[in-house]
Amino acid sequence: MPEPITFPADFLWGAATSAYQIEGAVREDGRTPSIWDTFSHTPGRTAGGDTGDIAVEHYHRYRDDVALMASLGLNAYRFSVSWSRVQPTGRGPAVQRGLDFYRRLVDELLARDIRPALTLYHWDLPQELEDAGGWPVRETAYRFAEYAGIVGEALGDRVSSWITLNEPWCSAFLGYGSGVHAPGRTDPAAALHAAHHLNLAHGLGTQALRAVLPARARVAVSLNSAVVRAVSDDPRDQDARRRIDHLANGVFHGPMLHGAYPEDLFADTARVTDWSCVREGDLAAAHQPLDALGLNYYTPSLVSAAPEGSRSRRADGHGASDHSPWPGSDDVAFHQTPGERTEMGWTIDATGLHELIMRYTHEAPGLPLYVTENGAAYDDKPDPEGRVHDPERIAYLHQHLAAVRRAITDGADVRGYYLWSLLDNFEWSYGYGKRFGAVYVDYETQVRTPKSSAHWYAGVASAGELPREYAAD
Repeated sequence: MPEPITFPADFLWGAATSAYQIEGAVREDGRTPSIWDTFSHTPGRTAGGDTGDIAVEHYHRYRDDVALMASLGLNAYRFSVSWSRVQPTGRGPAVQRGLDFYRRLVDELLARDIRPALTLYHWDLPQELEDAGGWPVRETAYRFAEYAGIVGEALGDRVSSWITLNEPWCSAFLGYGSGVHAPGRTDPAAALHAAHHLNLAHGLGTQALRAVLPARARVAVSLNSAVVRAVSDDPRDQDARRRIDHLANGVFHGPMLHGAYPEDLFADTARVTDWSCVREGDLAAAHQPLDALGLNYYTPSLVSAAPEGSRSRRADGHGASDHSPWPGSDDVAFHQTPGERTEMGWTIDATGLHELIMRYTHEAPGLPLYVTENGAAYDDKPDPEGRVHDPERIAYLHQHLAAVRRAITDGADVRGYYLWSLLDNFEWSYGYGKRFGAVYVDYETQVRTPKSSAHWYAGVASAGELPREYAAD
């Protein structure tokens, strides 16, 4: 038999979730609506009118869920805090009942030797802050810094891994550009202003965390940086790739990692905004030293210049909308990449994960990397005995974990992998129709059943090694 692919002994084997997708209990213990409560309750916004009101009842079942993590051999768990559960209006003092839930969750994790990784913001802005203008207005960044300080002070004695924002690209461009995510606005200028204020929020939030956390704490951000490829070497297609790369990647990693936006970005979007939202000192504030960088990856993007006189195609995998999440890029066409696809319609291409890791290895040398999300949705169903077999997900994970190990061999400092997701859950505008979980959830009974992939992943985590050859069972 070929030798297995061995990972470093201290490699973290984790899974990830987010608050609105799993917690439920949306009206308990002082929590007020977030933009996702409002969005999901608006007719036509989510598949089947689904909401996160109940989700998978993690708020009440967290002890059982942590025990499940332990049974699967996970040594790390990435979760997010609900801002409106902790600070219902987005400003002012915290609600201790909300913080107490996260204290109990963290204590349960630590008792099981599972390292908590806390994400402060996973898309659920308090509705009152959206009513005041949301991320397109500057004040929201200051409110985030206040919130970060509150959570840091409350949990800094027991949580050492902190993530400021999850996928700010989605918050800005799907929330305010294409409108397929909450709050559902379709204003390209507002999307770019939101991106800037998310950069500022990240920097100010990092400063607020550093002011209250112990020196041992590590602060990071999780970016869904895109792997953007052109359909050809034609200069027009290569320019389309450059423009989308700036909108997908440079708009965030420029300020956060280098203290500057790509100059081309301003020229590319000049018809949309004059960027007057950028004030003196903002980029220095956004450019805070980080202890690690989280990378979320699912599938690559393929672009070209749109034929002259035609409306650009947008097979970008980010939901159906008459409005684009790519401001100033109406003349860029998006194409379906070739290959097998998941239930999301996303092409399976693990080379993109290797490419992404190596890009940031060179772009941010010395900065430890974590894969903070990676996974696949499939149409999982129990068999007559109640077992859930998902060999497609096992194959997906095998390919992507092998890509991570190749990157480590090539010199990348990758220290952990968080499977998306631990549980089937509310998948945003797709409702409950897309199952990403390693654990199957019967939404009627809330019974959890680990799928074949969960058992497979548990074996990999326990051994710290990946079989060189994939086998479904």
